[in-house]
Formats: sequence, structure tokens, C-alpha cells
Amino acid sequence: MPHHTSLIAMLVFGFVLAFVLGALANRLRLSPLVGYLLAGVLAGPFTPGFVGDAQIAPQLAEIGVILLMFGVGLHFSLRDLMSVRNIAIPGAIAQIAVATLLGLGLAELMGWSHVEGLVFGFSLATASTVVLLRAMEERRLLDTRRGKIAVGWLIVEDLACVVALVMIPALAGALGAGGGDGGDPVGAGAVLKALAITFGKVAAFVAFMLVVGRRAIPWVLERIAGTGSRELFTLAVLAIAMGVAFGSAELFGVSFALGAFFAGMLLNESEFSHQAAQDSLPMRDAFAVLFFVSVGMLFDPNILVQHPWQVLATTLIIVFGKSAAAYAIVRAFGHPNSTALTISTSLAQIGEFAFIIAGLGLALGILPKDGYSLVLAGALISIMLNPILFMVLDRWQLRDDARVLRDAPPEPAVVPMDIGDHAIIVGYGRVGSQLAHLLRERGVPLVVIEDDADLVAHARDAGLPTIRGNAANPRVMLEAAPGRATLAVFAIPQALEAGETIERLKALNPAITVLARAHSEGQVRHLLQHGADAAVLAERELAYSLAEMVMATPPYRPSRTA
Repeated sequence: MPHHTSLIAMLVFGFVLAFVLGALANRLRLSPLVGYLLAGVLAGPFTPGFVGDAQIAPQLAEIGVILLMFGVGLHFSLRDLMSVRNIAIPGAIAQIAVATLLGLGLAELMGWSHVEGLVFGFSLATASTVVLLRAMEERRLLDTRRGKIAVGWLIVEDLACVVALVMIPALAGALGAGGGDGGDPVGAGAVLKALAITFGKVAAFVAFMLVVGRRAIPWVLERIAGTGSRELFTLAVLAIAMGVAFGSAELFGVSFALGAFFAGMLLNESEFSHQAAQDSLPMRDAFAVLFFVSVGMLFDPNILVQHPWQVLATTLIIVFGKSAAAYAIVRAFGHPNSTALTISTSLAQIGEFAFIIAGLGLALGILPKDGYSLVLAGALISIMLNPILFMVLDRWQLRDDARVLRDAPPEPAVVPMDIGDHAIIVGYGRVGSQLAHLLRERGVPLVVIEDDADLVAHARDAGLPTIRGNAANPRVMLEAAPGRATLAVFAIPQALEAGETIERLKALNPAITVLARAHSEGQVRHLLQHGADAAVLAERELAYSLAEMVMATPPYRPSRTA
């Protein structure tokens, strides 16, 4: 193949293979990350067929790292962390320590050095942001206490990885200076000197960003936004992400990843941060896919045959070792069993930061090739197992909720006996709570159905008649007086469950108008086929879209309520 087509070939094969295998993984109810990594394995040198360019792939992966870290900084929320700091900060630190020590112990058994063991162990300590957030969103847990603890825990892990990205090159430099490859022992002075130089550069970079970047980045975005040009705004966001990352490496000697993280974190302070996140999302997603493909290219499948017990031990550390530590820590802080199980299950996998840390260790010569392959094998297996673990947890949760409801005394009626022409909102998560607030401001009588105890408490604190239970349960739905309701809005993301419930609701009240939330064209068709009058396919301003549809429905039209 001509040399000038190698970049095009890499992009084409990377995207096509990732699309096919990602779609297949999604069909099997697995994370698409599994498909992206397997696409890289197929494009790598250890499997027959197309082999990606070994020089271009790492550069594409570096761009993916920059945009991934930019996205992490862009969504960094100190407020979310502070709301659960008493459990998230000590819990995450303790869990990272346990996982790192377990990985170090396994590395010692395999005859690796202490430094190699530390890098290997730390690579196993942090969960995938993509996998965790997807699992939480599917179960409408992000707005619950459990979800906030898990997200706060994740933020602490991300920050620990940012610190590691600073320390690992310094440690590698000290080892190189001191003969860390089996020569003379590395002196403490050499390590401290390397760390001091590195942290001095980082301190200078941080000071520059806080003094200059905090003013310059929002100022640039504000001026560009004032032009009204969407493409210029998107270009400005990408230029800031890539420019700060490259400049931080060239001027201050810090990593691309750290520079991109700070660029995103400072841009998050701008009033245009939401638009910046939305406009840059397609580019971030595209290069994130190429990052995972490039990671997969370095994976040698022979590790599964040559070192099966080491692969098994690595997987056990990820799935059971650090999860058991997280469970014990959450329970020690006095949280209920359901919260501890949810958080430990969420953390029973590793992802993008594991690849970044392990890849950096491999590039610097302080992690063996087999170590990198073990990390990737553990990531693939744990991400594939995570949905199964959540299915087991969901079934246990349903049985436990049924037991609690059976043993608990009956709740007093929460829906007024004379209510009529009301709207039933199914789900009081991010979308449902915003929708309830908007409709109450417009004078629409409401009844909320929610099965999560935390969200039920929030809805009742807001003064809304709220029924605890699953709307798919006919008894729960009857408590909402559907025969006298004019409208029902399904704000839950589970389209399959919503479709079946809508069909039963229409049988109870054929005249009721039903609106629903969807995430794909297929879900829209499913909802409409089961009786929904309309489905909203949107992520941005979803609550506002549903509210406008409600207000256009009799008897809530302004002319009737004015």
C-alpha cells in the first residue's frame, strides 16, 4: 500500500471495525468499548489481515487522550465532589490503595520489580467513566444518593490519575538516572530531585493557567460566541483543547493529558461551557474510539493462552478485590447495604484511565509488555462482566424491595381523592424533576410515580403527591387515578418497560394522552406502536420539550388555564 494512504487506511479500518463490533457489542447488551478494543485487536500485528500503521496509531491515540482528558476536565464538578466528600474522598483513596497493593502483590509473584508492580497495580485501581455513567443512567441512579457517591468516587479516582500522570514520568526519569533496570539501586535523592523538578514545572503551569488561562479562555469564547458562527465556536473549543495540551508539553514539560484536563476545567467555568461540551462531543467521541482501537492494537491475545492464571488473578483483583474493598468502606461509613452493593458493582471494571496509565508505563519502560496485555485483558473481561453483575444486583434489589414493601405498614394515601384532569409523571430523575417543576409553575396538577426511595423523598419534599413503586405494577398505576387523568408523561429511559406500561394504561383510559422519552428511532417506533401519542427524541432541553407538548394538550392550553 502506498505510504501516503496509511493514515486514510488507519482511519477507515479503525472506524469501520469499531462501528461493526461496537454495534454488535451493544446488541449483546455489552459496552461498545468492548467492540472498540476488539477492533484494535483485529487491526493489530498479532492477528491476521489488516495491520494498522505502528507510527500513526500512537499519534491518533494521543489525540484521543487529549480529547478524553479535556472532556474529563470539562465535566469536572467540585460541587458534586464536595456534596459527598465525607465518603467519596477517603473511600476512593482507600480503595485505590487496596487495589494497588493487590496488583503489587501479583506482580511480586510474577517476579517484577517494585516499580513495575506499582504501575501495574495502580492501572487496576480506577473504573471506567463511560461504563459507570452508562450503568447509572440506565437505572436512573445519577440523581440518587448512591449515584452521587459513585460519581464523587469517580472524580477522586480521576484526580488521582491526573496526579499519577505527573509522578510516573518523574519516577521513570529517576530510575533512568539511577539504573533502575537492575543496575545500582536508585537513591532517594535522585527520586526526590526528579519529583521536585517535575512538581516545580507543574506548579509553574498551574500558576500560569490560573492567572492567565482563567481570564483568557472565557474571554476568547465570549468573543467568538458573539460572532454567531457555530463552526468558529467549535473550532475555538478544539483549538483551546489541543493548543493548551501542546503548549503545556512544549513550554512546561508536563503531559498532554494534564494540559488538556486543565483546559477543560477552566473552560467549565465559562457560561458557554455547556455549548462547548455539546459542540466538541462528536470530535471527542470519534477520537476516543480511535484511542480504544489504538489500545487494542497493542494487545497480544496469546497472553490468554500463555498466562491464563495471571489473567484470572488480574480479573479477580478488578472484579472482586477492589469491589470488596469498596463495599467494606461504604458499609463502614454507615451506608445501607443497597448503596454499598451499587457502588462496589459500579467499580468492578477498569477502562480508559487504566489504558492511559499502563500505556505511559509501557512507553517509559517501567511496565513490561505482558503487564500491559494483562491490564487490557482484565479490562475486556471486567467490562463484559459488568452488565451481568448489574443484572444480578437488579434482581436482588427487586426481591429486597418486594420484601420491604410486604413487611412495611401500608402508606397513607398520597393522591387527593378529588384529583382530576391531572398529569401523571413516571420517573422523577433528571428529566422528570425538571418537567415537574416546569409544569407546576404552569398550574398543572401532578402525580409522580417513582420507585427509588431517594427520589421519592425529593419529590415529596417538593410538595408533590408521589407514589413509590414501579409504574409497570398495575396496583401502583391505579393509585395514580389514571381513569381521571388527562395526560401521562414517561420520563424514564427504559423504553421497553415504558411501552408495555403505556399499553396497559391506554386499556384503563383510552382517552388519556401519553408522551414518552426516547433515545433512538427504534425506541420511538416501539413507544408509538404501544400507544404513545408522541415521543421526544432529544437530550438537550428534553424537559422543556416535554413541557411545551404538555401545555399544547387540552386542558392545559393557555387559553383554558388563563
